[in-house]
Amino acid sequence: MAEAADEDLAEDARRARWTATGTGVLLALAGLAAALLRLAGTAPALVPAAYALGAAVCATAALIGSRGRTRRALWLLIAGVMVMALGDQFD
Repeated sequence: MAEAADEDLAEDARRARWTATGTGVLLALAGLAAALLRLAGTAPALVPAAYALGAAVCATAALIGSRGRTRRALWLLIAGVMVMALGDQFD
């Protein structure tokens, strides 16, 4: 019984790491693409910078999440998306 519970906990932790890593990479790529698109347009310089900064924060979250710090990665993902949303408000 105890071994099955330990295996379930290990599987949950592994799933959380993969989720944090995958979400961080996806958001980082989306932020980078948005920064490049805004850079090519007529948006103020603050907009692509905000997208790029948010993408960097999300990439950091992916790195931290892959190392098992999923709670910190979640907060960094939230912060990165908020920075990108703030940049979108200036557009």
